[in-house]
Amino acid sequence: MDPLTLIVFILAFSGMVVIHEFGHFIVARWCSIEVEEFGIGLPTPGAITLFTWKGTRFTLNWLPLGGFVRPKGENDPNVQGGLAAANPWKRLAVLSAGPAMNLITAVVIFSVIISISGGIITYQDGDNARVLITNVRPESPADQAGLQVGDVMISGAGKPINDSEDIRAVVEASVDKPAAFVVERAGEQIEILITPRFNQEEGRPLIGIEYCSGCVFKPITSLGENIQTSARFTGLQIYQLITLPVKLIRGTIPSDQGRVIGLKGIYDIMKQSVANDVEASQAPAAASSSSSPYNKPVQTLFLIAALSISLGVFNLFPFPALDGGRIIFVLPELVTRRRVPHQFENLVHGLGMTILLIFMIYVNVMDFVNPINIP
Repeated sequence: MDPLTLIVFILAFSGMVVIHEFGHFIVARWCSIEVEEFGIGLPTPGAITLFTWKGTRFTLNWLPLGGFVRPKGENDPNVQGGLAAANPWKRLAVLSAGPAMNLITAVVIFSVIISISGGIITYQDGDNARVLITNVRPESPADQAGLQVGDVMISGAGKPINDSEDIRAVVEASVDKPAAFVVERAGEQIEILITPRFNQEEGRPLIGIEYCSGCVFKPITSLGENIQTSARFTGLQIYQLITLPVKLIRGTIPSDQGRVIGLKGIYDIMKQSVANDVEASQAPAAASSSSSPYNKPVQTLFLIAALSISLGVFNLFPFPALDGGRIIFVLPELVTRRRVPHQFENLVHGLGMTILLIFMIYVNVMDFVNPINIP
């Protein structure tokens, strides 16, 4: 287990959950709802009380992953000053605040990524949009030949490259023999000899690259444009996540891309992203300037932003025990002004939590039984 990845994983995962819970906490306090405890880490016996603020104990627990908020009277409307006793608008605000904080966090992280990279890769029609290299896998034929992230494909084996099919044709026609690729880098055209190798797992020859057809790099310099682009990109990621089940049912994306992963799966992906970022940060100055602004150590930040979006959207699903499931019980009260009996609501959420725990155990076990395939 890589120590650096483990530290980043714990800080990132715990940070996302603590930010989520802080959203619940701050809005609860704003709505004059008492909060008994704000815990960092999973609830464990013998937690250390860091300090107390306005009646709330801030504790440090022994299991470092995650965090929690314990509002007063969370499930009992008979407890005055508690969450369940608050009016439905206040309860709706508190329940929505956690996911909202995760989505806001994603916007902030994307904004930082854009600031580091100097812009964003975007689609564009016309002659200026070509095949842009977005990733070069370590130790691959492309990596060994010197291809870099940010290179733009011009031609391969003497034939123009305008899309992914052109690349595939050159690669499949040149297995185990050098093929001359012409790329544009920092305004200059460079010829690179790449020898495609047959990949047994994929069942086809590869050179080890990921690319974006019809993409260009759009520089972003102003803060206003940065925030606007970050918010728009976050919205796009939310849309793609929400429509994922439909795409899986229709078969428009491979089933493995829609697989739910647990802690080990997230760790494995983060290990790769951390390694790539370390490699990018340690690149020679000349290589860094030639590949700028693409080859920046931002993969881990992008992954954290994506996980933050996933946490926010997942918690808004209308499933019992999740924030979205609790919101479903609040919405009828806003219209009818009649509350669903809290005994029934608590029973539903209890059953929902049991199902969620079983599902989480299954997902985490499958991470070991059938590990995800990381290129």
